[in-house]
Amino acid sequence: MKDNAPPDSRPDAVTAQAVPRPALTLLDSTCLIVGIIIGAGIYQMAPAIAQGAGSAEGVLGIWLLGGLLSLCGALSYAELATAYPKEGGDYVYLNRAYGPWAGFLFGWAQLAIVRPGDIAVMAFAFATYARAVWDPFAGTSFPYGQQAFAVGATALLTWINVLGVREGKWTQNLLTGVKALGLLFIVGTACVAPPAGAEVAPAQGAPPFSLALIFVLFTYGGWNEMAYVAAEVKDSRRNIVRALCLGMAAVTGLYLLVNAAFLWVLGYGGLTASDAVAAETVAKVLPSLGGPLIAALVCISALGAVNGLVFTGARISYAMGADHRLFRALGRWHPRRGTPAAALVAQGAIAIVLILVLGSFVDAVLYTAAVVYTFYLASTLAVIVLRRKEPEVERPYRVPGYPFTPLLFAAVCLFLIQSAVRYKPEVAAVACLLLLAGVPLWRKSRSREPAT
Repeated sequence: MKDNAPPDSRPDAVTAQAVPRPALTLLDSTCLIVGIIIGAGIYQMAPAIAQGAGSAEGVLGIWLLGGLLSLCGALSYAELATAYPKEGGDYVYLNRAYGPWAGFLFGWAQLAIVRPGDIAVMAFAFATYARAVWDPFAGTSFPYGQQAFAVGATALLTWINVLGVREGKWTQNLLTGVKALGLLFIVGTACVAPPAGAEVAPAQGAPPFSLALIFVLFTYGGWNEMAYVAAEVKDSRRNIVRALCLGMAAVTGLYLLVNAAFLWVLGYGGLTASDAVAAETVAKVLPSLGGPLIAALVCISALGAVNGLVFTGARISYAMGADHRLFRALGRWHPRRGTPAAALVAQGAIAIVLILVLGSFVDAVLYTAAVVYTFYLASTLAVIVLRRKEPEVERPYRVPGYPFTPLLFAAVCLFLIQSAVRYKPEVAAVACLLLLAGVPLWRKSRSREPAT
């Protein structure tokens, strides 16, 4: 089977009435990016990142560095997404740059490892803070309250996205708007709070700078999600680039403002030693409301990230299912709902299973880090490969500073892969073994494809 065969030439292909249609405006696209990027990481990881940064100046510097490096990756993806505006993002680019095997392994990793793991991590973050607001299991002997909240959030948001693109994007826009206002509320609170008093001694056992950078780039993760829904963006040639730039600028600005607020109120030592940095910051002005308000804000932030991950992730499985008979059931666009319903349900089911067995937040990040940045590396280099391999393809947008911009981000990916493997080799090994399990599946898929 030819990888670039038109959809109507594939067996069991979707009809013209059941394919992705442009429905996302520039506002929708920007909210999708911002909503996915800003999850619970800024609240949970800020102290550890500050420890690795080494100073107050270093804190702001490492967050700015993370934003600039992520922008380099985003600009590289913008060229690919505007040249190949199809559902699936990296799946499409890797197929064309290196062959169908690379796209298949990416799709398999997203289906079995990365996307369900990311959804589960954000769902657990929601559950942790939701129970601080309201816990019906408090005082009972029921030991699975955390899992119940996380499973409930995953199931509900999956169902909303199955209902339709309109329902999914409106949910995303609302959650993104609320979480952005919440971050600005923290900044505003800090503006009327007194500055930090006597400096607190920084926390001991600081992580290395390389691990702090992994955490920073994790909190910026999600800028590439626009590529997965490129076929659903109106005026994609212009709006994809605009949404990526606007989204990255908004997130970087918010992250810098929030960390400046933490430093102003708590000081560098207080930031590194804090267990609930946002709550402690707000409590300086609103002592009785700080905890509940921040808990509610983190809940909304986590839900926004879960919804965005659910929305975009299913598009990868849909693209793979449309090309490979082994996953054909996932490659159908629901003709009435206008969504990849089967892919959404499968993705949600795997995430729910992971929720029942997932470990710590940090281990979950490191579990996916090596695999994620391996594919980031391959997709970034695909900018160079495809310019040479397919020079005739129209490129409405070309990454500035080529080839240095993609090469810089590729070097960052190599550094982060090595750092993740060195810091937790056993965790990275499990993810790599699962990735390699996709090789026999690829061979089986090939053996089942009809001859051309």
